[in-house]
Amino acid sequence: MLTQDDFRPVTLTDRAFFQQHYSYYPQTHSDNTFTNMVCWNHYANYQYAYVEKNVILASTIDGITRFRPPIGPRNPALLRSLIRLASEVSDSEPIVLIDPDTASWMRETCSGLNLVPDRDVFEYVYRSSDLADLPGKQYLTIRHHLNKFRKNCLYSVERITPENQEEVKLFLIQWCEWKGCEGDPVLAHEKEATFFAIDHFGELGLSGLVIRVHNTIGAMALFEPLNSDTALVHFEKGMPDCDGIYKEINAETAAVLKNDFTYINRESDLGVAGLLESKMRYHPHHMVEVYSLKRDS
Repeated sequence: MLTQDDFRPVTLTDRAFFQQHYSYYPQTHSDNTFTNMVCWNHYANYQYAYVEKNVILASTIDGITRFRPPIGPRNPALLRSLIRLASEVSDSEPIVLIDPDTASWMRETCSGLNLVPDRDVFEYVYRSSDLADLPGKQYLTIRHHLNKFRKNCLYSVERITPENQEEVKLFLIQWCEWKGCEGDPVLAHEKEATFFAIDHFGELGLSGLVIRVHNTIGAMALFEPLNSDTALVHFEKGMPDCDGIYKEINAETAAVLKNDFTYINRESDLGVAGLLESKMRYHPHHMVEVYSLKRDS
């Protein structure tokens, strides 16, 4: 029977294990990626269990532990054991980030489960060629803003390398001062996660771009492969010095990725209206839908 003693913290040393397991069971949602877990560990306290060739993830935020469904061969007994454990130690939402196929299997295996869509963490997936080329009338306004940036701002684009990583961190400090990270818990956690990604850039196998405006970094993006046809943009930041710089870093990132990946996952909107509007403006090809198990309090 699955117990809390089966779980151990996710650490940097686990990267090879997760790479191997995910090569057999590719992921589509950013929250399950190894990079996400180690970068946000200070906030979400990720743990995992490896039981009967399945990985089971858990995170603890503000004292509440929630679980993910098993990642591996379908095992009804293990699923029932997880539901039992999650119901004992979690709140009214014990299992989260359940993909549609797994949700169907869970319903077939355990009748009566209340699985509900969690729209706030649906992720937006775009055709990489659309983000790079911005074709057709639907992107007319974005092209206009992008052309304005390119006309008015003296800029250059370069890869993130060991030689400019300290400068990227200085940019992040300045970005946080502008955004007021210290007064916003969400942004403060994001700052720490982004710093971790930069500090462990090579170990995590990340790639990245920066845009310089008048020789000073004004925007950055960090990304990596998510699965065989999709890249994942983990972090994207821009300063307000030149209007349109976010559109430029978006387009430049897509231009780098489009030859190797059909799609780009740009994560969720977290239920923030402004983020929803900006992400919809780029016309996603599809959404990564997820469900949560809800139970009576």
